[in-house]
Amino acid sequence: MERKPDPGSGGSSRREATRQKLYEAAVTLIAEQGFSATTVDEIAERAGVAKGTVYYNFASKSVLFEELLRHGVGLLTASLRQAAERTAEEGGSRVDALDAMVRAGLVFIDRYPAFTQLYVAELWRTNRAWQSTLLVVRQEAVAVVEDVLRAGVAGGEFSEELDIPLTAAALVGMVLVAALDWQAFQPERSLDDVHAALSRLLQGRVSGGR
Repeated sequence: MERKPDPGSGGSSRREATRQKLYEAAVTLIAEQGFSATTVDEIAERAGVAKGTVYYNFASKSVLFEELLRHGVGLLTASLRQAAERTAEEGGSRVDALDAMVRAGLVFIDRYPAFTQLYVAELWRTNRAWQSTLLVVRQEAVAVVEDVLRAGVAGGEFSEELDIPLTAAALVGMVLVAALDWQAFQPERSLDDVHAALSRLLQGRVSGGR
C-alpha cells in the first residue's frame, strides 16, 4: 500500500515511511495467518524494524490494524473520488463517472488484493474493537458513489425512484466481490476484461440490448 512521501515534511515523511512498512507487513501477515495468530514480533520482523518501533507508532496490534483499515479504505475512497472528478472535468455523464469508478475500484483491488480480502472479511465480523471505525470508513467510500447517483437523479439522468444508498452499496459490493472472485478463480482474465464485463452490467446491456 504505497504512499508517496511529502518531500517537505522531513521527519514526518520518515515516520510515514515507517508506518507504511508496518501497514504492509501487518496486512501480509494477517492475510496469511489471521489477526489472532499474528504477533507484534512478527510484524516488526517482516517490516525490518525493532519491536519498540511498532509500539512507538501504534499503541497496540489492534490499533495498528484499525489504522490499517482506515488507511486502506481511505486510499480506495480517494481513488473513487478522483475517477468521478476526472470524468466530470472531461464532460462525461454520470454513468461514465460510475464506470470510471468501477475501473478505479478494480485497479485498487488488483494492487492491494490482501488488504481487500481482509476488508471484506472484517465487514462481516461484529466482535471487533474496530467495528465502528470500519463502518465509518466504509460509509465514506460508499458516499462517494452516492454523490454521483444523487447528482444523476438531480440532473434527470437517473430515475427519481432510485434507492441511492442501496444502489451505491450494491455497486461497491459488486466491484469488491467480482474482483475477489476474479483473482481467486479466474486469474487468467485481464483487468480490462473484468472491467468490460462489469461495465456491461452497469449500463444494462446484459440482456442483449444496445
